[in-house]
Amino acid sequence: MTSVITGDIIKSRNIKDQNIWMEQLKYALNTLSSDKSYYEIYRGDSFQYECRDIYDSFINAVYLKSCIKTIKGLDVRMSIGIGKKDYKGNTVSESNGEAFVHSGETFETLKKEKINLKIKTRDFTLNEELNLYFKLALIAMDNWTTNSAEIVKLSIEHPTMIQTELAKLIGISQDAVSKRQKRAYLDEILELDKLYRQKIDQI
Repeated sequence: MTSVITGDIIKSRNIKDQNIWMEQLKYALNTLSSDKSYYEIYRGDSFQYECRDIYDSFINAVYLKSCIKTIKGLDVRMSIGIGKKDYKGNTVSESNGEAFVHSGETFETLKKEKINLKIKTRDFTLNEELNLYFKLALIAMDNWTTNSAEIVKLSIEHPTMIQTELAKLIGISQDAVSKRQKRAYLDEILELDKLYRQKIDQI
Protein backbone atom coordinates (compact mmCIF):
# COMPACT_ATOMS: atom_id res chain seq x y z
CA MET A 1 0.00 0.00 0.00
CA THR A 2 1.27 3.43 -0.97
CA SER A 3 -0.03 6.95 -1.57
CA VAL A 4 0.48 9.27 -4.52
CA ILE A 5 0.03 13.04 -4.58
CA THR A 6 -0.56 14.57 -8.02
CA GLY A 7 -0.64 18.34 -8.24
CA ASP A 8 -0.14 21.51 -10.21
CA ILE A 9 0.58 25.14 -9.40
CA ILE A 10 -2.39 27.49 -9.77
CA LYS A 11 -1.66 30.77 -11.62
CA SER A 12 2.00 29.86 -12.09
CA ARG A 13 2.12 31.80 -15.37
CA ASN A 14 1.24 35.01 -13.53
CA ILE A 15 4.71 34.99 -11.96
CA LYS A 16 7.27 36.55 -14.32
CA ASP A 17 10.25 34.76 -12.79
CA GLN A 18 9.27 31.08 -12.98
CA ASN A 19 12.37 30.10 -10.99
CA ILE A 20 10.82 31.58 -7.83
CA TRP A 21 8.08 28.96 -7.53
CA MET A 22 10.06 26.21 -9.25
CA GLU A 23 12.83 26.43 -6.64
CA GLN A 24 10.25 26.41 -3.85
CA LEU A 25 8.52 23.35 -5.32
CA LYS A 26 11.84 21.52 -5.70
CA TYR A 27 12.76 22.45 -2.14
CA ALA A 28 9.43 21.13 -0.79
CA LEU A 29 9.61 17.84 -2.72
CA ASN A 30 13.26 17.30 -1.77
CA THR A 31 12.37 17.96 1.89
CA LEU A 32 9.72 15.23 1.70
CA SER A 33 12.00 12.76 -0.11
CA SER A 34 15.74 12.95 -0.70
CA ASP A 35 15.29 10.09 -3.22
CA LYS A 36 14.36 11.83 -6.48
CA SER A 37 12.90 8.64 -7.95
CA TYR A 38 9.85 9.25 -5.72
CA TYR A 39 8.94 12.62 -7.18
CA GLU A 40 8.86 14.30 -10.56
CA ILE A 41 8.04 17.73 -11.99
CA TYR A 42 6.57 17.63 -15.47
CA ARG A 43 4.60 19.73 -17.99
CA GLY A 44 6.15 22.83 -16.48
CA ASP A 45 4.03 23.30 -13.38
CA SER A 46 2.71 19.81 -12.59
CA PHE A 47 4.23 17.30 -10.20
CA GLN A 48 3.77 13.84 -8.73
CA TYR A 49 5.10 12.54 -5.43
CA GLU A 50 4.87 9.04 -4.01
CA CYS A 51 4.44 9.18 -0.25
CA ARG A 52 5.30 5.65 0.80
CA ASP A 53 3.90 6.11 4.32
CA ILE A 54 0.18 6.51 3.62
CA TYR A 55 -0.40 8.01 7.07
CA ASP A 56 1.76 11.03 6.15
CA SER A 57 -0.06 11.83 2.90
CA PHE A 58 -2.37 14.52 4.27
CA ILE A 59 0.25 16.44 6.26
CA ASN A 60 2.62 16.19 3.28
CA ALA A 61 -0.06 17.74 1.05
CA VAL A 62 -0.52 20.51 3.65
CA TYR A 63 3.25 21.05 3.65
CA LEU A 64 3.40 21.32 -0.15
CA LYS A 65 0.55 23.83 -0.09
CA SER A 66 2.22 25.92 2.63
CA CYS A 67 5.47 26.05 0.66
CA ILE A 68 3.80 27.26 -2.54
CA LYS A 69 1.56 29.76 -0.75
CA THR A 70 4.59 31.52 0.74
CA ILE A 71 4.73 33.07 -2.76
CA LYS A 72 2.07 35.75 -3.14
CA GLY A 73 -0.64 34.98 -5.71
CA LEU A 74 0.10 31.25 -6.00
CA ASP A 75 -1.71 28.16 -4.79
CA VAL A 76 -1.68 24.45 -5.57
CA ARG A 77 -4.34 21.87 -6.35
CA MET A 78 -3.63 18.26 -5.35
CA SER A 79 -5.18 14.81 -5.35
CA ILE A 80 -4.20 12.01 -2.99
CA GLY A 81 -4.56 8.43 -4.19
CA ILE A 82 -4.13 5.50 -1.84
CA GLY A 83 -3.89 1.86 -2.89
CA LYS A 84 -1.61 -0.87 -4.15
CA LYS A 85 1.56 -0.36 -6.15
CA ASP A 86 1.94 -2.97 -8.89
CA TYR A 87 5.03 -1.73 -10.67
CA LYS A 88 8.00 0.44 -9.65
CA GLY A 89 9.61 2.27 -12.54
CA ASN A 90 12.81 4.32 -12.61
CA THR A 91 10.72 7.44 -12.02
CA VAL A 92 7.42 7.99 -10.21
CA SER A 93 5.60 8.61 -13.51
CA GLU A 94 6.75 5.18 -14.78
CA SER A 95 5.38 3.40 -11.70
CA ASN A 96 1.84 2.07 -11.71
CA GLY A 97 -0.91 0.57 -9.61
CA GLU A 98 -4.14 1.40 -7.82
CA ALA A 99 -2.72 4.40 -5.91
CA PHE A 100 -1.43 6.02 -9.13
CA VAL A 101 -4.74 5.46 -10.94
CA HIS A 102 -6.75 6.85 -8.01
CA SER A 103 -4.54 9.94 -7.82
CA GLY A 104 -4.56 10.58 -11.57
CA GLU A 105 -8.32 10.11 -11.99
CA THR A 106 -9.12 12.35 -9.05
CA PHE A 107 -6.71 15.06 -10.18
CA GLU A 108 -8.56 15.34 -13.48
CA THR A 109 -11.75 16.31 -11.62
CA LEU A 110 -10.28 19.06 -9.43
CA LYS A 111 -10.36 21.97 -11.87
CA LYS A 112 -13.96 21.30 -12.91
CA GLU A 113 -15.10 20.92 -9.29
CA LYS A 114 -13.04 23.95 -8.19
CA ILE A 115 -11.57 22.00 -5.29
CA ASN A 116 -7.89 22.19 -4.35
CA LEU A 117 -7.53 18.95 -2.38
CA LYS A 118 -9.29 15.62 -2.78
CA ILE A 119 -8.62 11.98 -1.93
CA LYS A 120 -9.58 8.64 -3.44
CA THR A 121 -9.17 5.20 -1.87
CA ARG A 122 -10.98 1.93 -2.56
CA ASP A 123 -13.42 2.81 0.27
CA PHE A 124 -16.21 5.00 -1.15
CA THR A 125 -17.68 5.90 2.26
CA LEU A 126 -14.25 6.89 3.60
CA ASN A 127 -13.64 9.03 0.50
CA GLU A 128 -16.87 10.94 1.08
CA GLU A 129 -16.05 11.55 4.73
CA LEU A 130 -12.45 12.64 4.22
CA ASN A 131 -13.32 14.86 1.26
CA LEU A 132 -15.88 16.68 3.40
CA TYR A 133 -13.19 17.28 6.03
CA PHE A 134 -10.85 18.53 3.29
CA LYS A 135 -13.47 20.97 1.98
CA LEU A 136 -13.84 22.44 5.44
CA ALA A 137 -10.07 22.63 5.98
CA LEU A 138 -9.64 24.35 2.62
CA ILE A 139 -11.82 27.24 3.83
CA ALA A 140 -8.80 28.11 5.97
CA MET A 141 -5.94 26.81 3.81
CA ASP A 142 -7.05 28.41 0.53
CA ASN A 143 -7.11 31.77 2.32
CA TRP A 144 -3.68 31.60 3.95
CA THR A 145 -1.64 34.76 3.56
CA THR A 146 2.06 34.40 2.78
CA ASN A 147 2.77 34.91 6.51
CA SER A 148 0.26 32.20 7.50
CA ALA A 149 1.72 29.82 4.92
CA GLU A 150 5.26 30.50 6.17
CA ILE A 151 4.39 29.73 9.79
CA VAL A 152 2.62 26.49 8.79
CA LYS A 153 5.63 25.51 6.66
CA LEU A 154 8.08 26.15 9.51
CA SER A 155 5.84 24.48 12.11
CA ILE A 156 5.74 21.29 10.00
CA GLU A 157 9.48 21.42 9.28
CA HIS A 158 10.27 21.89 12.99
CA PRO A 159 7.50 20.02 14.86
CA THR A 160 9.34 20.05 18.20
CA MET A 161 10.08 23.79 18.18
CA ILE A 162 8.11 25.96 20.59
CA GLN A 163 6.78 29.37 19.57
CA THR A 164 9.75 31.30 20.99
CA GLU A 165 12.15 29.18 18.90
CA LEU A 166 10.06 29.69 15.74
CA ALA A 167 10.00 33.41 16.51
CA LYS A 168 13.82 33.55 16.60
CA LEU A 169 13.96 31.62 13.32
CA ILE A 170 12.04 34.29 11.40
CA GLY A 171 12.81 37.35 13.49
CA ILE A 172 9.38 38.10 14.94
CA SER A 173 7.91 38.02 18.44
CA GLN A 174 6.47 34.92 20.11
CA ASP A 175 3.11 36.68 20.22
CA ALA A 176 3.25 37.25 16.45
CA VAL A 177 3.97 33.53 15.92
CA SER A 178 0.97 32.63 18.07
CA LYS A 179 -1.31 35.00 16.13
CA ARG A 180 -0.10 33.68 12.76
CA GLN A 181 -0.66 30.07 13.82
CA LYS A 182 -4.18 30.91 15.00
CA ARG A 183 -4.99 32.79 11.77
CA ALA A 184 -3.75 29.76 9.81
CA TYR A 185 -5.93 27.41 11.95
CA LEU A 186 -2.81 25.32 12.48
CA ASP A 187 -4.09 23.53 15.61
CA GLU A 188 -7.27 22.48 13.81
CA ILE A 189 -5.31 21.26 10.78
CA LEU A 190 -3.02 19.20 13.03
CA GLU A 191 -6.13 17.76 14.73
CA LEU A 192 -7.45 16.79 11.30
CA ASP A 193 -4.10 15.13 10.56
CA LYS A 194 -4.53 12.95 13.67
CA LEU A 195 -8.07 12.03 12.62
CA TYR A 196 -6.89 11.34 9.07
CA ARG A 197 -4.31 8.86 10.35
CA GLN A 198 -7.02 7.03 12.33
CA LYS A 199 -9.37 6.91 9.35
CA ILE A 200 -6.71 5.72 6.93
CA ASP A 201 -6.03 2.83 9.31
CA GLN A 202 -9.42 1.40 8.23
CA ILE A 203 -8.29 0.73 4.65
